[in-house]
Amino acid sequence: MKNNALFAPVTDLKGVGTKTAADLGSLGIYSIYDLLFYFPFRYDDLQTLPLDQIMDGQKVMLKGIVATEAFVSRFGYKKSRLSFKLRIDHDVIMVNFFNQPWLRSQIEVGKEVAVYGKYNVVKQSLSAFKFVAAKENDSGMAPIYPVNKHVRQKKLVSLINLAIETALDQVEDIVPKAIRNKYRLMSDQEIIQKMHHPKNGNEAKLAKRSAIFREFFIFETQLALLSSRQAENSQGKSKEYDLNEIATLTQSLPFELSDDQKHVVNEIFADMHSDRQMRRLLQGDVGSGKTIVAVYAIFAAVTAGFQATLMVPTEILATQHFKKIDEILRPLGVRVALLTGNTKTLERREIYREITDGTINVVIGTHALIQDNVIFKNLGLVIIDEQHRFGVGQRQALINKGENPDILAMTATPIPRTLALTVYGDMSISEIHTLPSGRKPIISGWKTSSQMDEVYQRMHQQLDQGFQIYAVTPLITESESLDLKNAEELHQKLSHDFPDKNVVLLHGQMPGQQKDEIMEEFAAGKINILVTTSVIEVGVDVPNANMMIIYNADRFGLSQLHQLRGRIGRGQTQSYCMFIADPKTDSGKARMKIISETTDGFKLAQEDLKMRGEGDLFGKAQSGLPEFRVGNVVNNYNILVEAQKVAKELVAEDPHLSNVDNLALNQIIEYKKLEQNRV
Repeated sequence: MKNNALFAPVTDLKGVGTKTAADLGSLGIYSIYDLLFYFPFRYDDLQTLPLDQIMDGQKVMLKGIVATEAFVSRFGYKKSRLSFKLRIDHDVIMVNFFNQPWLRSQIEVGKEVAVYGKYNVVKQSLSAFKFVAAKENDSGMAPIYPVNKHVRQKKLVSLINLAIETALDQVEDIVPKAIRNKYRLMSDQEIIQKMHHPKNGNEAKLAKRSAIFREFFIFETQLALLSSRQAENSQGKSKEYDLNEIATLTQSLPFELSDDQKHVVNEIFADMHSDRQMRRLLQGDVGSGKTIVAVYAIFAAVTAGFQATLMVPTEILATQHFKKIDEILRPLGVRVALLTGNTKTLERREIYREITDGTINVVIGTHALIQDNVIFKNLGLVIIDEQHRFGVGQRQALINKGENPDILAMTATPIPRTLALTVYGDMSISEIHTLPSGRKPIISGWKTSSQMDEVYQRMHQQLDQGFQIYAVTPLITESESLDLKNAEELHQKLSHDFPDKNVVLLHGQMPGQQKDEIMEEFAAGKINILVTTSVIEVGVDVPNANMMIIYNADRFGLSQLHQLRGRIGRGQTQSYCMFIADPKTDSGKARMKIISETTDGFKLAQEDLKMRGEGDLFGKAQSGLPEFRVGNVVNNYNILVEAQKVAKELVAEDPHLSNVDNLALNQIIEYKKLEQNRV
């Protein structure tokens, strides 16, 4: 970049005040650069066609002369239709605008107008969406941007155009010329011009291809730089763990590790024994036994004279891990502590002191672990569970509490290995596919709401045998816009239908202590049916709960349904999961069929990626995948692979991006770091 003006805040643009800047911030737009590279997600084709060439239902722009006065008719609450006739050559058609009565002032008899909408051939009428300004219809393509209630299309378009007029000439190319030539890519200035103002669909398509490559290239260069710097600074400490002690751990367990678990433990031990810092991602399906693998890693570190820590996203999960790990390791002489936001002050101070003097070997907790008061004597192993639930800064703050400690990240949100290698390029990857021995696959079924009698029959059977049930629903309170079973209503219904059972409601908006108390009661068997939202999705382990009913299951992503289902089947008994859904679309029906027939999380993740794209593996924030604005890591996977290849080559040649040709790229990457750390 020629200067930093490009990264100046949007308030540097004429007419943009603090209120508009705050509104733009809700879209992730903070600087002039962000405006320039905030691209449309689709275009309205504003090419005009003769009436006899327009197909029924086609979206089209029509130009003509207003032939009659506009008339507004009202029907229903706050509903209206504004109608007028438009003469196009020798034809006259009816134009209808729904619920936009204020447009009446723009309609004058004899005036030429251009309108965009959906054409009805039989009625010779247009259900119009908008008037098209002269400037807009010159290009033939109207960009449509992602917006929200704070920023409207018209406002955003004008600000983007202002940014282009003000700063386009300051934009330098990020992708080196040799790479652009090889892949036939546009320059950055061309990308901006042709993404925002394409002359036709083909130009928009070519610009988008270049924009996708550019976005992936920046991301993969960041990853390559990270890997390069880690290689420079990855001098870890070899852990001389005690194999005799580890054999004692194996003998103390009431089960044998699966072949997958043994293989992963050996991979981790090899990493820990080397003098390179371990950076490993463990992908394991729900209930596949990742925790016991973590226990082996922790115990190995302790026998080698190091401390270990395990950070998890919720207090419920931290408590559960603590109880399980303490039960296994305490008899072997390992001191395990629990540290969360709810730890009492006196107890917390004692834990701080014992972590610092080394009395505590292992500390398990939430983000409370990254407080300044937590000072380790000799931290050798950091384990982060559901690592994508933590920000980059939070993960690094914990890692920084040791001198290049070994790092093991774990996730029950598997993504296909090829994709993982591309988006987690700085980590080695281990996978557990098989369930531990003795676990029975969960019997799943998809039922429509008309088949609830069958579901109730199974519920009664399970309750009569002393088992517990989860009833899961997407919403907490009633929604006006979505006709969904909500948790409060469902709680009332099930309390009525099972009057002799203890039916309790749990949802994410309850105070933390109340949630913990309810989960403790459920784990203790005092609650028969727990009505809940997806708050129970990660980690909670109640072996006696062997049935789950998920209402409106088609409102969840496949991977999220699988995560929820993973809360049952934790014991030795047969478990059942019923998905209640009445999907209206073919894709909704396909999702229900797949989830009820497949229990392999890796397969489901692959299917979910195909059907929904990476953005909703189960919600952006939880997918563990980076967010891309233009590219899609599934649909554009081949571009991602090529971008990774050239980024690695570039960083190998210029590890600090100090060559004059790479200075603009370096500046963008520094800017991206600020963006990623922005709360």
